[in-house]
Amino acid sequence: MNRRRVASTMLAGSVAPLLMQTRAAAAAAVLDPLTCTVVEDLSSGATLFREGESGIRFSPCSTFKVAIAVMGFDAGVLIDPHHPVLEYRPEYAAEFDFAKKTTDPTIWLRDSIVWYSQQTTKTLGMDRFRDYVQRFDYGNQDVSGNPGKNDGLSQAWLMTSLAISASEQVSFIRRLLDRRLGVSDKAYDMTIASMPVFQTPGGWTVRGKTGSGWLKDSDGRRRKDRPQGWFVGWGEKAGRTLIFARVEVNDGPNEKPGGARARDAFFSRLDTVD
Repeated sequence: MNRRRVASTMLAGSVAPLLMQTRAAAAAAVLDPLTCTVVEDLSSGATLFREGESGIRFSPCSTFKVAIAVMGFDAGVLIDPHHPVLEYRPEYAAEFDFAKKTTDPTIWLRDSIVWYSQQTTKTLGMDRFRDYVQRFDYGNQDVSGNPGKNDGLSQAWLMTSLAISASEQVSFIRRLLDRRLGVSDKAYDMTIASMPVFQTPGGWTVRGKTGSGWLKDSDGRRRKDRPQGWFVGWGEKAGRTLIFARVEVNDGPNEKPGGARARDAFFSRLDTVD
């Protein structure tokens, strides 16, 4: 058995929970390209499709915006799908030009505006932020951020300390839709109303959030040759609701963000579900 396959086998065994608690666990363990997809029926709880190792934790990246939305609407930091409206400021230091614009909750989730997330969590403060992550039982619940930088309030979900598996993402979405996150009715209603909506060729109405990033090396540097992509949410068709999570780790850089790649691949899979 080669080194790569040994790593995969270890993750499936008894040492996996220990590995998943370390910041570098995912980067150290995932040596091959990886695809994991989990699809469950909301009503019955039945698993309809599962591929890959669904217990490996990765940074949630922008899929964590769904959790931030629930927090923000529950705490009153966010008001409704179109309020508050925040203007971009240079000190927000957006990495991409498309994010340098006036933004509301719907635009934030649709276009994945990082600075809007950070302004929301900053207003929440670390105590409330940490309490929500724990209440939601979200992944490893580690909101410390980069080692030694005390930046968890703005960076925890961005390829640093917070990590979650595909199975845990599905569990979070299930608790959101079942209204079992311990928040107000308004928080559920406004989060769902603000979510990006997609229509598939097969007739599914999908509400979901992409997340794009990269694995990191042992020195904490982004591995641009190891892009990571998430797509997480739920789909509705003919009175049926399916919840899902898909994560991909690929070899080699790609012009298309990892989250968009995972989303498009998932749509093809969803349209095959009977």
